[in-house]
Amino acid sequence: MKKSIAYIINDSEITAGTRGASLGPGAIRVVDDNLRKYLFSKYPIHYVPTVNFLLDKPTPYPHGKRADGLVVIYRNLVDVITAQDKENDFLLVVAGDHGAAGGTVSGLKLANPDKKLGVLWIDAHADIHSPYTTPSGNMHGMPVAAILNEDNLDRKHNDIDSETKRHWNDLKNIGGIAPKVAPEDFAYIGLRDCEEEELYIMDKLGMKNISVDELREVGVESILSRLDEKFTFCDEVYVSFDVDSMDPELTSKGTGTPVPHGLSPAEAKQILQHFAKNPKVKCIEFVEVNPCLDEKVNRMAEIAYDLIATVVETVENR
Repeated sequence: MKKSIAYIINDSEITAGTRGASLGPGAIRVVDDNLRKYLFSKYPIHYVPTVNFLLDKPTPYPHGKRADGLVVIYRNLVDVITAQDKENDFLLVVAGDHGAAGGTVSGLKLANPDKKLGVLWIDAHADIHSPYTTPSGNMHGMPVAAILNEDNLDRKHNDIDSETKRHWNDLKNIGGIAPKVAPEDFAYIGLRDCEEEELYIMDKLGMKNISVDELREVGVESILSRLDEKFTFCDEVYVSFDVDSMDPELTSKGTGTPVPHGLSPAEAKQILQHFAKNPKVKCIEFVEVNPCLDEKVNRMAEIAYDLIATVVETVENR
């Protein structure tokens, strides 16, 4: 039976330290146009309203930059995700920076509050800082903490103002459900640039990273089997794919924070294709393509497009 798929485009880039990620979804669609594949004409596209105009002025929240705007983005995402979750078998999200992914997860949880949600986070970075621990204030480093409802006060070194605290609590508690995901239902692949505060809370919560070295040592299939077992008791699974999980030498530097020794595009494709086959996987999100930083003329978008096309084809046939 033909699957019902919804494309969701979120051009938000208010949480990154470098501008340009808002152009990522468009750069990916340019690849589609140039190849004349017309992948993005196959299913309806739903756009998430953004507040990128906030980047045109300073933010008053140094430890949670543009947290006020991120609350708006979370709410907008919840509206779009919950509506399309009810209408479709699968949601493909193409977004700008990674900070808004907590809104995607929130939408999935609020659409089915009684379902146990699993999360696979494929990334070079753990994204589990809070305003209390962040060294930069950039909120693309905080979505995992938001969905886990975790402040990591054991490693607090920032005193945050009352407005930042209010916005942060709004993010964690959107929809009245917190946490959205339990630590035991969360998995990382590819982390290789984490701060001490992140490593501490990951260890405290029992959250393990499957490193690139481990993946290659034991084999991708072994890792996938392990993850399948981990998500056995989850009703739905969300996969968040940050393109900086891949090795910039094999892709490009067309992302905000490239880190050496990442996944190969072939390894990424194998992982994504595996999860796209799984009917529990309701949503896969692609983030952080930044064509402004691409020294290879849109190469990162080309690679991301190939991965997206693989996911769509696989979902159609599952």
